Amino acid sequence: MKKEIIIIGGGAAGMVAAISAARNGAKVTILEHKEKLGKKILATGNGKCNYTNLHQSTDCYRSENIPFVEEVFSHFDEKDTITFFKKLGIFPKSRNGYMYPNSEQSASIVDVLVMELNRLQVEVRCNEEVKKIKSIEDGFQIDTIVTVTEPKMGKEKNSKNTTKNKREKLVAVDTYHSSYHAKKVIIATGGMASSKLGSDGSGYYFLKELGHKIIPVVPALVQLKAEGDFFEMVAGVRCDVGLQILIDGIQVASEEGELQLTNYGISGIPVFQISRYAGKALLDKKDVQVVIDFLPEVSFSDLKEMLEQRITQCTYKTTDEALIGLLNQKLIQMLLYQTEKQCKNHIDIMKLAHLIKNFPVRIMDTNSFDNAQVCAGGVDTTEIDGYKLESKLHKGLFVVGELLDVDGICGGYNLQWAWATGYLAGVACTS
Repeated sequence: MKKEIIIIGGGAAGMVAAISAARNGAKVTILEHKEKLGKKILATGNGKCNYTNLHQSTDCYRSENIPFVEEVFSHFDEKDTITFFKKLGIFPKSRNGYMYPNSEQSASIVDVLVMELNRLQVEVRCNEEVKKIKSIEDGFQIDTIVTVTEPKMGKEKNSKNTTKNKREKLVAVDTYHSSYHAKKVIIATGGMASSKLGSDGSGYYFLKELGHKIIPVVPALVQLKAEGDFFEMVAGVRCDVGLQILIDGIQVASEEGELQLTNYGISGIPVFQISRYAGKALLDKKDVQVVIDFLPEVSFSDLKEMLEQRITQCTYKTTDEALIGLLNQKLIQMLLYQTEKQCKNHIDIMKLAHLIKNFPVRIMDTNSFDNAQVCAGGVDTTEIDGYKLESKLHKGLFVVGELLDVDGICGGYNLQWAWATGYLAGVACTS
């Protein structure tokens, strides 16, 4: 089957690419291997979809080629994103610069995108998995496997494990092979994060086969697994902290925010923000340590004075009793477990104060790609045009979104990257 433009992947970048290309008069086909479009968008922002952020700087993005990021956003920025979605019907709501649809439903974002695809008569083929992309003389050959589904009635059980009602679901009944010949192709498959939502890493394979360099990919915006048998006793504790991440003893980043302690290590937004550095360093077999400040708003000298007052002026209390009201009780037990004794003198108090302000955690691993929100690493952006998002190796081939070696921090930045690269590629492939 001959097609003008084929977009592989019906996520954030793929749908916006299809819309911008179709608005320029192109005939566009989306191939999506899941049963519907935009599944990963539905999970963003806890279902509310933080779709961009008013605060934009290169500090919000990580890449081995930051000038590439700057070039992309010089052509399509957060204001363009807000305007784009406003025209589709999304009324923006700002929460300290974090932008959400006023409905606070991620489904609203997907719905307006799908409605626009329908209006522009973009052909959408779901349940179609791309298996191979081959560069040929006048374009690209794309081989796929199509899964045929049909509705089947199933039984739904309620909390009492009794049948509540019946619901219809689609089940696979057959597959067949298909092949396309496209003049231009936009690869928007996503990375490897949250594979159950569609990002299976296939795009890296296709692009490597086409000769592109892939910078090693690791999970990012993800929890970290740590060394230590004490995590079981603090699992479930949440507290506001300061974090530093040290790679081979050198600080590379710091964050503040709510830490979540788990039975395997550490989680929470500040951990997510530094996780890409941990993943990259661990891949290179480097030593990774996170230093936690459990009282970032209190200086070391003030903390030392506070502890001395609590401990020396209340001699009828044990050390753990003297710390009640200052820290979570589980944290108190963990800290005293590390010191292996009660505080009896000035030196003991100094050591405890230092531990509260500089609690070291050795990182052994990240959680898996299935737990990650995005990936760090990807297609080497020196091989991609920063305005068109076109491959410098194959004319007519475009690469967008998370596949590229660019990842953002939490706060709508990765979606901003998807919208921007998708839009620019869609426009460029029609020129």
